Amino acid sequence: MNLPENETENTMYRRSILCLSTIVALGLLIAGLCLFPADVSVAQSKDTSSRVYELRTYTTLPGRLPALNKRFADHTIRIFAKHGMKSEIYWNPTDDARKDNTLIYVLSHDSQEAADKNWAAFAVDPEWIKVRDASEADGKILAKAPERVFMKMTDYSPGK
Repeated sequence: MNLPENETENTMYRRSILCLSTIVALGLLIAGLCLFPADVSVAQSKDTSSRVYELRTYTTLPGRLPALNKRFADHTIRIFAKHGMKSEIYWNPTDDARKDNTLIYVLSHDSQEAADKNWAAFAVDPEWIKVRDASEADGKILAKAPERVFMKMTDYSPGK
């Protein structure tokens, strides 16, 4: 290996090493992103056959949807994650009958048993109770109990 003999060559040599190091680091980063996409946790269950999805529909009292959306955005999603519930997607309908009073979302759990355990822990979490009570200080939010449906992904689902 020929080492640089003067300052100009030395500077060029250092720049070449820096450039090569950057290229190698970027290559490793890209390889890592391909192996571990940002939305997949290494600890996430590899067995997708046991994973269950929970579709939940909340209907609010008149004028209370903004309070429910704020509670979810500011607190609930984070507390769900603390209890092993993965937030998949959240919607507010656009049709006239439901656009002002409905929140629909999907959670996923490692299994049906995990879902039951997750909800039991969530229900008694002191942080959740404090957040819920504070958000309802000026009145109840929900018009009725949430509707829920547990689902398993089909073999032909594009998400599998």
